[in-house]
Amino acid sequence: MTAYEKPSLAVSEIEAVLRKHLGPGAAEITPLAGGNLSSVFSFVHEANGYVVKFSDLEGAYQTESFVSDLLSGQGIAFPKCLALGKTGPLTYIITERIGGRNLADYTVEQQAALLPELISILTKLAAVDVGSSNGYGWIGPDGNGTYASWKDFVIAFNAEDQTGTFWENWHDLYRTSCLERDVYEEIYNRLMSCLSYNEPHRGFIHGDFHQWNILSDGEYITGIIDGNCMYGDPLVDLAILDRHMSRSGVIHAYQEFQAKCDITIPNFKARLIGAYYFKGLDGLRFYAKMGWKDAYQGTRQFLLNLES
Repeated sequence: MTAYEKPSLAVSEIEAVLRKHLGPGAAEITPLAGGNLSSVFSFVHEANGYVVKFSDLEGAYQTESFVSDLLSGQGIAFPKCLALGKTGPLTYIITERIGGRNLADYTVEQQAALLPELISILTKLAAVDVGSSNGYGWIGPDGNGTYASWKDFVIAFNAEDQTGTFWENWHDLYRTSCLERDVYEEIYNRLMSCLSYNEPHRGFIHGDFHQWNILSDGEYITGIIDGNCMYGDPLVDLAILDRHMSRSGVIHAYQEFQAKCDITIPNFKARLIGAYYFKGLDGLRFYAKMGWKDAYQGTRQFLLNLES
């Protein structure tokens, strides 16, 4: 299995899409770093900044449009969707551009200084009203979760048969990459033993809450972008941020903030460990597919050392 390649487009193709929705005059079309599954470009039109993304994965942007309405409608800075469409085999979305740079561009010290604001955003995400939808796992184009329970989602997400998805034929990775079957199965078994703690909790999960999907002007967080959005235990987002800012005391800061807000989190430790296993297991598979051996080894060691 080869590493995934993002779609490639000529500038003329991009211009045609933008002209269709905004009229002529799009300028400064510039590729953006980040986005492992999309080709992303920024551009300016009538002095306003926008982003256009292209993907060959079915349905991703319909969900993003739903999430955009959900989050921006509840006071969370997430790019507003302006247009959805198709060009040839590719789906695209045009959104407003949030100011600032990736938080990853700033020093570790600058990132740590913004931790209180990040914790506040995580708390708001966990409190998003999802009552108008149902289901667990990936948020579908209709705004509902794809599975009847969190357990059903976890089993399906780790099943061998992933036909038609990013993970099609992923068991080949056991032969062609650094992915180790015994390690994967050990972590999976631990994950299954934690499910009873995570299952009762259904909230919004961004699914990729880390420095490359968080924007800042250096003093404040200006917004969050992208996401592998799903319904389930919101502590998954906390686990993601902690693994990406592992020396910043994320967990302690989160618990302090919840205490100040009089928010009680039942079974916090057990749920957090379940969240680490869920996201970490996916990380092992992803890093192996992308050939990122250092990230694979670091995640492997962290997961195996976790105390269930």
